[in-house]
Amino acid sequence: MKLQTLCFSLVLVVFASNLWSQEPKKFKIHTVAFYNLENFFDTINDPIKFDESSPMMELNTGRSAVYEKKVSNMARVIADIGADGAHNGPAILGVSEVENRSVLVDLVNDPLLLGKDYGIIHYESPDIRGIDVAMIYQKALFQPISTSSHTLKIYDETTKNRVHTRDQLLVSGKLDGDLIHIIVNHWPSRSGGEERSRSKRIAAAKLNKRLIDSLQIVDPYAKIITMGDLNDDPNNASLKEVLNAKPDKEQLNLKDLYNPYENFHKNGLGTTAYRDAWSLFDQILMSQSLLEKDYSSFRFYKAFIYNKNYLTTKRGRWKGYPFRSFSDGGFTGGFSDHFPVYVYLIKEVP
Repeated sequence: MKLQTLCFSLVLVVFASNLWSQEPKKFKIHTVAFYNLENFFDTINDPIKFDESSPMMELNTGRSAVYEKKVSNMARVIADIGADGAHNGPAILGVSEVENRSVLVDLVNDPLLLGKDYGIIHYESPDIRGIDVAMIYQKALFQPISTSSHTLKIYDETTKNRVHTRDQLLVSGKLDGDLIHIIVNHWPSRSGGEERSRSKRIAAAKLNKRLIDSLQIVDPYAKIITMGDLNDDPNNASLKEVLNAKPDKEQLNLKDLYNPYENFHKNGLGTTAYRDAWSLFDQILMSQSLLEKDYSSFRFYKAFIYNKNYLTTKRGRWKGYPFRSFSDGGFTGGFSDHFPVYVYLIKEVP
């Protein structure tokens, strides 16, 4: 197989200021992304799930044009994420708020994504709403080696009853030959208020930290990316105290995590909005090993929020917010109540 078939895009990145004294270097570039797909349910009543309250089920229209539009809308966004630089959709995409594998099968078989030949990694979670996390990947670019699902066991502080929430998905595999580990998250919501629900996200962060520690015990230089809808901002305790995530690449020790989205948050940017306030719940963090300057293997280049104009609401009380799929009991024709996030990983071509 020729090199160009493995690398969908080569970008020129010049590190020297004296351009005439050094030949430009060529790099492969791949996109790694996360997207909350907002209530991506099918139209079939699952008797073992509490899916009757999903917006899709409330429409009660069978396999309808609404469902088909939801699928095509999600496919459109995914095909676009990172395409400006990589000229290709994400090599790896973590997703949340999906009901089952079936909706993902419909998604990756949409005409906009079919040619990218996405594989699917999905486990059923015990979440009370019936939603899961998952990962899709381009088979030509990423080869899974191991996958596992990790249950978060938490309890309501008042009733002491078990709170059933999303599992955390761990995938290890080779991205164009480089071993990389991906953790996909959807931490407990802020239902009942941020303070009252804080302990649940602290517990989710502790589970995440255990997974990261287990990988770094085996290999301190492991390339780890943890991503998801964390329902916390970058400055909240779950990220700052439990994960000890840092916004400054120069302050990181070997096993520390880098969070490029903390600086986005400081600048007032967000991925979801509520009551005239932006939150940056959707984040991608990575281990220090992805920040090295040796580009003979894949390293972090840059982080983004994918907030193109077509993904925002154009009028009404939610003007400027993410153009969500469901509102006021109906389908809006929109996309999601969250913007996607993504990073570029680059590797020098000899």
